[in-house]
Amino acid sequence: MACAQTGSGKTAAFLLPILQRLMADGVAASQFSELQEPEVIIVAPTRELINQIYLEARKFAFGTCVRPVVVYGGVSTGYQIRDICRGCNVLCGTPGRLLDVIGRGKVGLSKLRYLVLDEADRMLDMGFEPDMRRLVGSPGMPAKENRQTLMFSATFPEDIQRMAADFLKSNYLFLAVGVVGGACTDVEQKFIQVSKFSKREQLLDLLKMTGTERTMVFVETKRMADFIATFLCQEQVPTTSIHGDREQREREMALSDFRSGKCSVLVATSVAARGLDIPDVQHVVNFDLPNNIDEYVHRIGRTGRCGNVGRAVSFYDPDADGQLAQSLVTILSKAQQEVPSWLEEFAFSGPRGVAVNPFRKTFASIDSRKVSVWLLTLLSLMLICLSSLCPLCPQGSSFEARGMMTPVFPAAADEEEWE
Repeated sequence: MACAQTGSGKTAAFLLPILQRLMADGVAASQFSELQEPEVIIVAPTRELINQIYLEARKFAFGTCVRPVVVYGGVSTGYQIRDICRGCNVLCGTPGRLLDVIGRGKVGLSKLRYLVLDEADRMLDMGFEPDMRRLVGSPGMPAKENRQTLMFSATFPEDIQRMAADFLKSNYLFLAVGVVGGACTDVEQKFIQVSKFSKREQLLDLLKMTGTERTMVFVETKRMADFIATFLCQEQVPTTSIHGDREQREREMALSDFRSGKCSVLVATSVAARGLDIPDVQHVVNFDLPNNIDEYVHRIGRTGRCGNVGRAVSFYDPDADGQLAQSLVTILSKAQQEVPSWLEEFAFSGPRGVAVNPFRKTFASIDSRKVSVWLLTLLSLMLICLSSLCPLCPQGSSFEARGMMTPVFPAAADEEEWE
């Protein structure tokens, strides 16, 4: 389980060692067969991301016997199956199409050595968890003790870590690099307090200042993505959009136009928030802030990649984004960014002056196995301290007697609201 900042090279971190090991072990080139048994399966949540991983794998494996293949929805299943039958050592796929080709009997799992989940926290949330359990429970899938399972992401909340342990060996390694769970320090983060009715004008002013520099604008809904893209085109700003309701051909064309510079602005939903590596994205604009802090970290990670400097501007609407205030202050502080005074005020007092729970969870990026031991130790110390201070407990009483006193913790019912 590896956790590192956005743009730090996680894709190469699992592709290069796996390909090197396959070649060192003398993996033979796959021959044409109706049933292919790949040594590696890589899973990612979006079509664009898995295609990007496949292109990187094909580049690294060029001139070798290792043959990568990609499968994802929105394109012809027959074409992808014919491609698999020509030989497959590394199979990259999105969950639905991957389970489809396995169910059709075109892919066997008996030779699988490496199972990789990129953006693993997204792969194990409520949307994809059943598919992942179906995958690891497929006939022929080696037990977790007999395969190497690798999980990569920039964010790993504690509940996802506990769930991920079901897929990993009991003595799995948790690898943390940099300020994990936090935003990249190469991204300059700015916030503008604005009402929802004046966001469009603020966005237009911002884009006129940036000129032709490549900018990604994130919105919360598919309808808003099309609406903002149309509005900007009417204002003579070359813009395209990408979201889940667009056909795959249209999504690929939108990314191509944005990469080539034909359109300097890409309006996107969260479908483009994770993993996409588009060169020279100078700006990210959060037209709508997401409903959880992890998504914010991934969004602004589309800029400032591989040591480059980027800029992220977010529109903060006090009526809609109040639940994120404290988490945003934490993210800004850890990334050594300036925290606006007005945002601090919102962070420590709710939208109508309601005090924010100071014990509220912001984001988790540490090994959850160590957290449980730490909490147990802390609880024991608190019991001892409280017992020694209580006037009703004689100083000579045994530890067992003192242990009857239980400290009262504040309610934590809202701890998972951001999830």
